[in-house]
Amino acid sequence: MSIWWSLHLRREAASVPLARRLLLGTMETAGVDPDVSYDLSVALTEACANAVEHGGDAAPGTASEAYRVTAYLDGEKCRIEVSDSGPGFAPGRARPALRPVRGDAEHGRGLCLIRELADHVQIGNEPGRGGAVVSFDKILKWKKDAPLMAV
Repeated sequence: MSIWWSLHLRREAASVPLARRLLLGTMETAGVDPDVSYDLSVALTEACANAVEHGGDAAPGTASEAYRVTAYLDGEKCRIEVSDSGPGFAPGRARPALRPVRGDAEHGRGLCLIRELADHVQIGNEPGRGGAVVSFDKILKWKKDAPLMAV
């Protein structure tokens, strides 16, 4: 069985826990192992926080005032995509490098965390219209007798 959902969210900090809770609820209902669910929820939180913070300087009522989260649980894999309508990554920076972050830094760890928590990560710009896209996937582990476990 496959499950997918997509959210169109305002670029506000309050939207981040909403996306995280929806993902956690979906995975708990499906019977996904809690450790895998937690890893994906942290990665999603980081991707959403980046979209909120860096998704563009939007005038009220414009498309860049929002971002989109899409999650797919299909078979043995979960794929999550977070995209915004901002300026995207600067040319030549569509694949931001992993870089050391000072221990007392409050920013700059998000993409590194996503790369550590997910099995496969793609970072780039929305083709043809700009905006950043962060997508990642992880192989799922299931609880015993999970109702939606892949066969």
